[in-house]
Amino acid sequence: MKIYLKLALAFFAFNLYAQPQTEVYSSKKLGVDREFYVKLPSSYGKDKNQKFPLMIILDGEYLFEPIQGALKFGNYWDDLPEVILVGINQNKNEERYADSEYDEENGVPYETGAAFFEFLGTELVPYLEKNYRVAPFKIVVGHDTTAGFANFYLYKDNPLFDAYIILSPELAPDMETRIAERLNVIPKNIYYYLATADGDLKKMQDRINSLDINIKNIKKESLFYKFDSFIGASHYSLVLHAIPNALYHFFSVYQPITTTEFNEKIVKLEYGYVEYLSKKYETLEKSLNIKMPIRLNDFKAIEAAILKNKAYNEFDELSILARKHYPKSMLADYHLALMYEKKEDFKRAQKYYISAFQKEPIGDLNKDMMFDKSEEMKQQLK
Repeated sequence: MKIYLKLALAFFAFNLYAQPQTEVYSSKKLGVDREFYVKLPSSYGKDKNQKFPLMIILDGEYLFEPIQGALKFGNYWDDLPEVILVGINQNKNEERYADSEYDEENGVPYETGAAFFEFLGTELVPYLEKNYRVAPFKIVVGHDTTAGFANFYLYKDNPLFDAYIILSPELAPDMETRIAERLNVIPKNIYYYLATADGDLKKMQDRINSLDINIKNIKKESLFYKFDSFIGASHYSLVLHAIPNALYHFFSVYQPITTTEFNEKIVKLEYGYVEYLSKKYETLEKSLNIKMPIRLNDFKAIEAAILKNKAYNEFDELSILARKHYPKSMLADYHLALMYEKKEDFKRAQKYYISAFQKEPIGDLNKDMMFDKSEEMKQQLK
């Protein structure tokens, strides 16, 4: 009976995190109840201390699923992190237009648009931060009308969102210049993705291209900007092209070391391979507020670079890093053993292979391998 109960609870937990949940928020700012969807990461229940980036999806009734699918695919290959997805239902009674209303003269949120602006910033996001483990990194997504509206958060001195996926936006008055001006003075890191297509609506396309030109004139290390103009796509189909491009742009630093990165950046270094690895993960934590152990495959990539360039002393530093991230595994002792083996100090190499034998296996490192290597070092001593 206990086994069935555990299975039932496990199944319930899996479905809780696997399926989007519909919630309703009674908004004082809007004076009505608003429906939204929440999709928690699959691993949300594993580590009670782990926090996840938050993505607010405007036009959630049709943008939610393609974004969810792109993230799920990228996460499967460990190219994209898990994210808390929140989709705002705006289809009922054409709420998206009321939610995005702005003053035609001043080009700022107006009446129902101003109320929705406050709803997101002062009600919904604080509610989500209180009830879910939300990391500081926040993303907003919108398409045409709602994409233009999402830009308004950049008008604030301290923008609510860190990253913006702006798909074929309908721009408010002067927005093609005001957005660039704001991006140029905002002190914190901002990720901004803008997309159009040759089949996009002409009245939008010209102003979007002007915005692109203005942003590209900004020279600023804290601005991470990407623009796409898709050939053969329409105002609607560009969405499916743009979503993965935007996500991979924002989270490029999250990806494991690729073959291209290895060949074009790491191997070409004269030294500092371990420093490169450390900085990669420090940048991930600093820019995206994602803290995670260094991947084993990334350790292996740095190991390969050290061997290729015969920079064997760096194994000492790599061992320190391995002991920090995988303290119970044989990885740290293996790196020291490998260093001494390559330096032909076979006595010390044998010592650390024996030490590694007593630790937990990890990846392709196992006890048989450590025993064989220690015997090989013994033979070298004869």
